[in-house]
Parts: sequence; structure tokens; C-alpha cells
Amino acid sequence: MEARTAEIKRKTKETDIKVSVNLDGMGKYEIDTGIGFLDHMLTHLSKHSRIDLIIKAKGDLEVDAHHTVEDVAICLGEALAKAIGDKRGISRYGHSSVPMEDALANIAIDLSGRAFCVYNVDYRTDKIGDFDVECIEEMLRAFSNTAKCNLHINVPYGTNSHHIAEAVYKALGQAIAQAVKIVGTDIPSTKGIL
Repeated sequence: MEARTAEIKRKTKETDIKVSVNLDGMGKYEIDTGIGFLDHMLTHLSKHSRIDLIIKAKGDLEVDAHHTVEDVAICLGEALAKAIGDKRGISRYGHSSVPMEDALANIAIDLSGRAFCVYNVDYRTDKIGDFDVECIEEMLRAFSNTAKCNLHINVPYGTNSHHIAEAVYKALGQAIAQAVKIVGTDIPSTKGIL
């Protein structure tokens, strides 16, 4: 089987980003976005998906974190899609339910080639440290759009915003791990193409 790896570079007036993924890795990571909380969440994503992930990002953090978060997500989604290729043999679907103390996150993903994101998460605070929680939804929507996947995120309860976010990223990692797993040789669609 060919290596399922990809590297994406994106340079704009707002950000300069490089993302590398290895879908058949061990969950090793080197992540430096300049945003501590985002780095923390992306390490969970790598570890729980077992995808080796290298992310180097510089952005206009003097403005705020939004551009960096969104552009990292764009690159991550593009890298995942590129590494998967024609999707031959993948499971295609993944789901996970992850508790994190008071919070529970349920994630379902379909690597269908069709972008759609459902995001039902209610944070108790507007910030986690100095990180705006609204950036999490923006990131996951941008990821879904560029990875061209259906992504459903539901958190039925939770009181601690950090726990909620951590459960989301861990569950997303677990769901992606299932969806990219090689389980056969065919394209997983009755259409013959995804």
C-alpha cells in the first residue's frame, strides 16, 4: 500500500502554515501554532487518531487567534483529504463518544466527499484562558469544508468549558481513526466513487 501521507502549505497576508500528516502513524506530534490552547487540543487530536501530525503556524496573533485557527483547520482538512486519496478501502465512517469528567462529546464523521457540519455545543464561558471558544466551531467547520466530510458534533452536557473542548477533540480523533482505517479494497460507496 502507498504511504498515506500529505503535506500542505498555505501562506497569506495573515498566516504562514505548514501541515504534514501520516494517517498510518502512531499519534506522534510536533505542533506549534503560537496558540497554547489550540496546540493542546491538536495534540489530543493526533494522539487519539494515531495520526502523526506536524503543524507549524505563524499568524497575526496581534489581531486575534481567528485567522490562525481557521487557516490551520483549512490545511488540516486539505492534508487529510489528500492523504486519503480516492478513499479505496477505507471504513469511511467513524463515531466516538468520549467523556471528560463532567462533559460528554459525541462525534460522527463520514468521509463522503460532501461537506456538512452540525455543531451542537454549549460552552459555559466565552473563553478558555485567553482563547475564544467560538474559534472551535470555526475550526471544525473549516476542517469539515476542506476535508469534504460530514461532521456531527454533539455535546449533551458539560459544565467546564475546557473539559467540553477536550472531549470534542479526543472524540474527533477517535472518530477519524475509525473512518480512515483500511478495511477492504473497494471504494465504500454503491456509486463506486466518493
